[in-house]
Amino acid sequence: MYKLKVTVEKIDGYCNQPILVGDYFTLDGGKIMIPEGKHICMWALQSMMPIFPLLQRIEPQKGDWTGKAGQVFVCPDPKGQVHYRIERIVEE
Repeated sequence: MYKLKVTVEKIDGYCNQPILVGDYFTLDGGKIMIPEGKHICMWALQSMMPIFPLLQRIEPQKGDWTGKAGQVFVCPDPKGQVHYRIERIVEE
């Protein structure tokens, strides 16, 4: 499975969470790692969770689009408009 890195790319509105552009967390299998002193909004997290298993799998499936699509998600709060980028971490 790929590890994933989810980074706050931009904030176009007002977010009442202590989240800043550049903040990130990583996923390794089913583990979420958040750097010390940082936070993640549970509403944003729940909106991204369905895509995580698709992006983590290494073996492409027939008709797989996950490697081609831009993996940008916006928080479901219409006032917050926090944009997150999800990237696969390719280990060498």
